[in-house]
Amino acid sequence: AMPWKFRPLQREAKVFVGETALAFYNAKNKSDEAITGVATYNIAPAKAGIYFNKIQCFCFEEQRLNAQEDIDMPVFFFIDPEFLDDPRMRDVTTITLSYTFFRAEDVDPSVLQAQAASAWTVAS
Repeated sequence: AMPWKFRPLQREAKVFVGETALAFYNAKNKSDEAITGVATYNIAPAKAGIYFNKIQCFCFEEQRLNAQEDIDMPVFFFIDPEFLDDPRMRDVTTITLSYTFFRAEDVDPSVLQAQAASAWTVAS
């Protein structure tokens, strides 16, 4: 298991469609050794994923935390204005962004690519 504590610094944010927003997460390496991690993300509901655009995210790169290190990591994002024109989104009032961290050496890059691609799959 990954010996990191990972949590959002704010449980929710009110975001207006088309406007950029910034969210922060905190990670703490609870071990006595440096660990490099990589994050995969998920958007729920999945059908809203095509409208959720990350401009900058810690999930774009591996993150190395030294022993007992504690850092804040930003996600800069927006919801595409086309969200408002999609009748399938009428029932969507909340979009949840979540992450899972893995040790970088334990993850095959092709698995990460597949997970990232599935996060953007839209149910029709």
